[in-house]
Amino acid sequence: MKEYQVVELLGDGIGPELAEASRALFDAMPFKINWEPIDFTVEGRKDQSVYDRAVSAIENAGFAMKYPTATVAESPNQVMRKRLDLSVIHRPVATIPGVRTNFTKKIDLDIVRVATGGTYSDPGRQIGDHAAVALRIIESGPCRFAAHFAFNLATKLDKTVTSSSKYTIQRFTDGFFESICDEVDRAFPKIALQRELFDALLAKLIMKPDNYQIVLVLNEYGDFLSDMACGLVGSLGLGASGNYSFNKDYTARLAMFDAAHGTAPDIAGKGMANPVAIFLAGELMMIQMGEVEAAKATRATIFELLEAGTCTGDLGGSLNTKEFTEEVVRGVKARLGNG
Repeated sequence: MKEYQVVELLGDGIGPELAEASRALFDAMPFKINWEPIDFTVEGRKDQSVYDRAVSAIENAGFAMKYPTATVAESPNQVMRKRLDLSVIHRPVATIPGVRTNFTKKIDLDIVRVATGGTYSDPGRQIGDHAAVALRIIESGPCRFAAHFAFNLATKLDKTVTSSSKYTIQRFTDGFFESICDEVDRAFPKIALQRELFDALLAKLIMKPDNYQIVLVLNEYGDFLSDMACGLVGSLGLGASGNYSFNKDYTARLAMFDAAHGTAPDIAGKGMANPVAIFLAGELMMIQMGEVEAAKATRATIFELLEAGTCTGDLGGSLNTKEFTEEVVRGVKARLGNG
């Protein structure tokens, strides 16, 4: 049986329940995960050396699963992205059968976001009494990594790539990003690249979502687009993301996976947590590991259960966290033939 080392960054609120569910899912797989837990709770982070231990462990393992953490003195996600040079975020967003939405069309979108730079790298400063200014930074390295990731993903999934920015207005910064997209596009002649102004993309995605498959964007735009897309499919809490750092040959060096939602302290310890997002984060990790059949079985099982109304209370079902996890595990085992 193949084995993988995975660092677990344990979280706050519903984090322990999600960790238990995640372990149960991976126990059903035809490969073994050797978990290395690290306390990333608010209490655990009082000793700031925990970040050093986490970085060292992930550098050694190559993979990490992060559970929701409360932001108090600092954002653990932001710290880890900086320390591990996680310069690209991949956020798949798809319509999930059985989940009610206000949007009637189907979405199946992969958002690839440059996770550094933009205005997020500079909090700005006051200029006199009546003005403030922030520096917007676009770096070639992260843009190239994101572009290569997007085009490689398009190659694997037989999809098209759309780059999007405000290149007509932000001619130097966004124009620089688009020039890198063009450069990388030339290395992938079989992949179609289209370009959209970001404001137009938001409108067109709502009107004709079938026209967009993989969208490649800068930091702020990816932040906005991810939340909007999650809203269209019915919940900010059903999304998962992969965070990647890269080797010089553009292959992924390290990967950290997490759910898009928060710690939900109001339901912590009550068995009400919905593990769908952390399961989908696990699916992304399986894909990165090369365990594609296990990933497909996980996604298909989750979608089938939700379509049938077999889900947790937040989605209108009657199952608690453990019961839903057991249903997922049972379905995955049946699909993989090890039930």
